[in-house]
Amino acid sequence: MKLYAENILLKDGWASKQTITIEQGIITAIDAGMIAGAEIAQGAVIPGMVNCHSHAFQRAFAGFSEQGSEGQDSFWTWRKIMYQFLAELTVLDAKNIAKQLYIEMLKMGYTRVAEFHYLHHDIDGSTYEGKTSAAISSDEKPANLATMAQAIFEAAKESGIGLTLLPVLYQHSGFGEQAPSDGQKRFINSTEQFNQLVSDCFALSEQYENTNVGIAPHSLRAVNKTSLLSAVAHVRSLDKQAPIHIHIAEQQKEVDDCLNHYGKRPVQWLLDNIELDKYWCLIHATHIDEAEIKGIIAKQAIAGICPTTEANLGDGIFPTAEFLAQQGTIAIGSDSHISVNPIEELRWLEYVQRLIKQQRAILATDEQASVGQNLWQRAAIGGAQSTNSNTGCLAIGKQADLLVLDSDKTKLFANANQHLLDSMIFASQQNPVFDVMVNGLWQIRAQQHVEQEQASENFAKLLVRLSAS
Repeated sequence: MKLYAENILLKDGWASKQTITIEQGIITAIDAGMIAGAEIAQGAVIPGMVNCHSHAFQRAFAGFSEQGSEGQDSFWTWRKIMYQFLAELTVLDAKNIAKQLYIEMLKMGYTRVAEFHYLHHDIDGSTYEGKTSAAISSDEKPANLATMAQAIFEAAKESGIGLTLLPVLYQHSGFGEQAPSDGQKRFINSTEQFNQLVSDCFALSEQYENTNVGIAPHSLRAVNKTSLLSAVAHVRSLDKQAPIHIHIAEQQKEVDDCLNHYGKRPVQWLLDNIELDKYWCLIHATHIDEAEIKGIIAKQAIAGICPTTEANLGDGIFPTAEFLAQQGTIAIGSDSHISVNPIEELRWLEYVQRLIKQQRAILATDEQASVGQNLWQRAAIGGAQSTNSNTGCLAIGKQADLLVLDSDKTKLFANANQHLLDSMIFASQQNPVFDVMVNGLWQIRAQQHVEQEQASENFAKLLVRLSAS
């Protein structure tokens, strides 16, 4: 197909009156002027955003955890609510939650998601192997280790979003190989079992378009060095460029516990003990010092920042200005899905820096004066790196993951090219995303998805059941 845009944000900046040619999901040509037969984009065209960090099932309890309970509510008390919900979810529930979430993501401009997937087992903690489970696809097969993972693949397929599945290795409840709690029983795998799960997920991904697989050692408190090294070696034997994501230094308590156990801060321990590279994404990395900033950047690893979740949980603030000033690579994620909106994530990313430093336009650069454009492009490219996907910008040879903005909305704000993304992120009060293309296929047209009514109905029924239990 061919798509004509009056204004389009290409890899090297804005261009006007361009036609892009898309073949088998890939941009094969970009030509000046309108080519006969080209579809005309309703508004400006920009690259889709990558969501580097998602726990899909947590979408089901967004809003359930905002009431005070113990006087000193924190991340740690929030987890208790999460475990209560986990005791209820079936395979079909997991698929329905993820499908609703992924449609919401698409509508807001996410075109790919890295699913940090750790809900592996049945409600009692046993594996699904040999069981008869609710059908999650038309191709019914005996349940296996990857049954829950297949629910995620199916949700991505039916919604149309690109998927990087990251099975999570989770073995302990705290540093020192503390035994997992009862609430964590659905997460737990031996190292051997986990490696088999990863292999099964790689096999599954061959059945689903626009997907790939990596791993996610949950955190340094949940895995030890031996199991971490084994999991990394196994996934890299399957794909040398497989993405590897890990929660790290999210909470000050985690930093303190790591210092007590290992004698080092979490990121420093990781730098000293594991061979990081550009396919590693350090999720949160909220509490890091200058040496750790330099270490992450030297290894070309990505910082996966989730501003709305980090604010919601009271985690703290990532040192974004210092990290970007040293040419660090960032990606953004919606994590617990208290918000499913890349615009809000980027707005928070900038605003918390303004509040700390009592200045404006903190995350602009000498090369790019527009804060909005700088953040959108950096996060999209960093997100592509974090998922090892051929996305992140609009250029020949790249996958056609793009957004068409709603000109009826953008015309009400400063909308010259140099101001458009600033207006979108900092001024617009409505969703400006009109059409969404993923891998060369339209998934959102005029802000609508063909599956949205059934998906929302299924999800609403699920919420009624969960809130009654």
